[in-house]
Amino acid sequence: MHMADALLSPAVGGTMLAVSAGVLAYAVRDVQKNFQESRIPLMGVAGAFVFAAQMINFSIPGTGSSGHIGGAVLLAALLGPSPAFIVMAGVLLIQALFFADGGLLAWGCNLFNMGFFGCFLAYPYVFRPIAGKTMKKGRVFAAALAACIVSLELGAFAVTLETLFSGITELPFGVFASVMLPIHLAIAVGEGLATGAVLLFIRRNLPDADSLKLEEKKLSIGRLSCVLGLAAFLIGGGFSLLASGNPDGLEWSMERVAGSAELESAGVFHAFFAKLADAIVILPDYAFPDGESRFGTTFSGIVGVTVCTLLLGGLGYLLCRKPKKEAPSK
Repeated sequence: MHMADALLSPAVGGTMLAVSAGVLAYAVRDVQKNFQESRIPLMGVAGAFVFAAQMINFSIPGTGSSGHIGGAVLLAALLGPSPAFIVMAGVLLIQALFFADGGLLAWGCNLFNMGFFGCFLAYPYVFRPIAGKTMKKGRVFAAALAACIVSLELGAFAVTLETLFSGITELPFGVFASVMLPIHLAIAVGEGLATGAVLLFIRRNLPDADSLKLEEKKLSIGRLSCVLGLAAFLIGGGFSLLASGNPDGLEWSMERVAGSAELESAGVFHAFFAKLADAIVILPDYAFPDGESRFGTTFSGIVGVTVCTLLLGGLGYLLCRKPKKEAPSK
């Protein structure tokens, strides 16, 4: 559901950048007050895991489309809503800057659509009430499924609103929504099942993780970080080669409505962001610039996972470190 800059007017893109920046500022203040410094490594590896998982598009049977997990609900279950939103912001920025996955002007929209709904709405108001205190297998799967459906459907609907307010006439609101919502419902089912499986795996293999409300419980952070980090490298550097080549839900919907997933954009702002992206992006579409070797995907996955781990872990350290108290003078 990564939007390109061509889908947005500068006014809508700028407004959503401001809105997402405001939510991000709130999340930063919340993390500085409440996040435990011992869990800083988890921010980096959890972000790397979501980055790698997003590289794997799974086919939606009978449609010719594909989808990938968003990861916001999973991150919120592991870290809590505010740190999860910060991690999503970092993942989406890294994807846009280095891999041209989502536009720079569209970064605020993408963060709001893929991060806000999952972290601050679906997780606290859908996942947690359904999962309850017992966190039984059936309840975890039901909670993950319901939360991912709410998150993705709200995000898909937001995309249609943003294109409407941007005046993208090639994507008329009613028709576009009627295609976007059903295909992302199918994608949400896949994400919900994957999210539930990951959370149950963590609970089963970490004896001290007796609750998945990990923002309130203690667990073996080192062990979980190692598991997620190893999984991230395996997925990004290996299993990403098995990703479906079908267009994702957004591209598929655009092709059905406008006849093409590549819409033209004009204007000073779009030209500026296009030149900026050309100057920064090193592995466009997770491939080598010549596009001839499939190992470009493997290399991209390893680079992305490494950058996410280091930058997000470093960001967590800068946000959460506490100043050392001076020893009392004798």
